Amino acid sequence: MAKIELNSLITNIIKVSASMRIIRVKPDEWNLPEFKAGQFVVLGLPGSAPRSSDATEEFQKQDPDKMIRRAYSIASSSTDEYVEFYISIVRSGSLTPRIFNLEIGDRIYMSQKPTGMFTLDQVDENQNVVLIATGTGVAPYMSMLRTDALHRKGRIVIIQGAANSWDLGYFSELKLLSNMFPKFTYYPTITEPDKEPAGWSGDTRFIEKIWDDPKFIEKIGFEPKPDNTHIFLCGNPNMINSMKETLYKDGFKDHKRREPGQIHAEEF
Repeated sequence: MAKIELNSLITNIIKVSASMRIIRVKPDEWNLPEFKAGQFVVLGLPGSAPRSSDATEEFQKQDPDKMIRRAYSIASSSTDEYVEFYISIVRSGSLTPRIFNLEIGDRIYMSQKPTGMFTLDQVDENQNVVLIATGTGVAPYMSMLRTDALHRKGRIVIIQGAANSWDLGYFSELKLLSNMFPKFTYYPTITEPDKEPAGWSGDTRFIEKIWDDPKFIEKIGFEPKPDNTHIFLCGNPNMINSMKETLYKDGFKDHKRREPGQIHAEEF
């Protein structure tokens, strides 16, 4: 594997929890083109790269001379000097155990052309936007908030679900932003409160159970309807499918290029 193919450097690693990390990557002697918040790039490492000691037996053995590539949503804005990613380890997987073994200064491959249609530019700025995420699905929403989403005329909501509070990446930043911007609401929920050593006073329901609750409507300050709100879904396919079924009953439709709708989905 030629060294030139590993065209970027790890500049920072933030350990969110035992299974989740925020990493920052900087292109080495090249510049990432300007991108739209919500887009993704591809990261890669050769099969010969060592895996983390936390990994289990690899589900599928990799050719040591071939690059393992996966797409990851960008969490930073295009004005940052680095590109940020929020990554969860799949312990039997191929790429994430290798990424989790990297240290600051190590090299990684990053594709040079961001892509994807999971962006806010297709939504009128007067419309409300509800951004729903599980796990690392919050990453593209962070890019949106850090770019220009907080200056939209409509209201903006992030619903973030996880098993435990320590898996709610960007929790502190999102809480701060919700206090700073009156039109932005952050709504976290966890499903395993019994494991919280310091307790948990927030919601403990699955996201689809929260959606029609009058208290939730009161919290966000409006009733989401197809004529006033677009819904973005990113994360676990089970959550996405469940939320779609709930939204279909309320009259929301999938957004397609030739058939505009209000549901935008990005599945892992």
